[in-house]
Amino acid sequence: MPNMAMKKNPMPSQEPQARGRNFQEVALGYTAQTAIDEAQRCLNCKNRPCVSGCPVRIRIPDFIKEMAAGNFEAAYQIIAESSSLPAVCGRVCPQESQCESKCVRGIKGEPVGIGRLERFAADWHNAHSTQAPAKPASNGHKVAVIGSGPSGLTCAGDLAKKGYQVTVFEALHLAGGVLVYGIPEFRLPKSIVQKEIDTLSQLGVDIQTNVVIGKTITIAELMDEYGYEAVFIGSGAGLPKFMNIPGENLKGVYSANEFLTRINLMKAYKPDSDTPIQHGKHVAVVGGGNVAMDAARCARRLGADVTVIYRRTEAELPARREEVEHAKEEGIVFRFLTNPLEIQGDEQGWVKAARCQEMALGEPDASGRRRPVPVEGSEFEIPLDCVIMALGTSPNPLIKSTTEGLETQKWGGIVAEDETGLTSLPGIYAGGDAVTGAATVILAMGAGKNAAAAIDEYLKNK
Repeated sequence: MPNMAMKKNPMPSQEPQARGRNFQEVALGYTAQTAIDEAQRCLNCKNRPCVSGCPVRIRIPDFIKEMAAGNFEAAYQIIAESSSLPAVCGRVCPQESQCESKCVRGIKGEPVGIGRLERFAADWHNAHSTQAPAKPASNGHKVAVIGSGPSGLTCAGDLAKKGYQVTVFEALHLAGGVLVYGIPEFRLPKSIVQKEIDTLSQLGVDIQTNVVIGKTITIAELMDEYGYEAVFIGSGAGLPKFMNIPGENLKGVYSANEFLTRINLMKAYKPDSDTPIQHGKHVAVVGGGNVAMDAARCARRLGADVTVIYRRTEAELPARREEVEHAKEEGIVFRFLTNPLEIQGDEQGWVKAARCQEMALGEPDASGRRRPVPVEGSEFEIPLDCVIMALGTSPNPLIKSTTEGLETQKWGGIVAEDETGLTSLPGIYAGGDAVTGAATVILAMGAGKNAAAAIDEYLKNK
């Protein structure tokens, strides 16, 4: 008998006052009984609309059916057939705009908490399973994967399961890409990421860190000298964007990429950190996406009063609703319809204020959203000592500049012919943020999955 409750089981979490002072995980996860109760809300629809909303095509009703019966390991194994990063996806995927947006239960109430159930199944497996995944027999083919973020890890995992000898090349000293340098500990504990990476290593994936493709070695050398028959480029988009307004070179102005990397990867928030970060007491974060929320919430945990400056209204915020609500609960202030014009500094070159202007929404622009337009005579100042720019990113041009014949977009993204990720060069595929620009973890994983299938087909027919 299905559970016909109209609302999801709430997610237990740290109290806002407590969590605003620590970097421990905010969401605490379901208990076994709560997970079973939530799974029993699923109607197990015949046409499975939720699956169509999942970029990696997890058999959602099947795993939830196992959850409802208390078969948590069986549920995990179903998820793992399609996803190389279940514990990650259960925490950071925007399910509300993907699988859960298609859920029939959402028509007259709240959809089934698919992401929360995926998280529980993965955490249960990680806590209880002692059996390493079976390493497939080698098929004799070698594939190189550039970047150990979501797209690269997914591509590597899918290929390893098919018997390919896969080497992942990571520029940083720690594997995980944006999962370790971008997403804060309180949203995605790094031990969770490492556990997922360890599982891939057990499948036979070789991860080489501190290798900068384009400097340490080129793609041509990988294929011509080291015998890799195909290459997947999943190098992400780590080049930050700025507004090009006066004062952006002042001390105390960060890109969100630098700010988050130093906190998440280098643990600069710890008192005994080898690389402490200079952070302010009055911080403005410019932008409205998930990265802006992450930066704002990190700054809050460092003791700052934080204001998010966004040039549209709250209705247009691109960040996940849950992240916005968490930020508000933690005391972060939002100034909507506001745009910085200049960052002002003191005599020592440090930030002291931002000169801003009120905005109004005009006609829709090319994206379909109403364009912000300045309100005449509305300038004002906000006293600050730190500004974090969270305005998006673009791919690093290093791979493009060292790979002859690799076609790219004007803004730097690699051109992929279709959803397989095939580039302008035979045997070289690309996906994730390196192709699309900054997007979600699950979309990057979907691209890695599509590319792995295409590489498998390419090498079988070669």
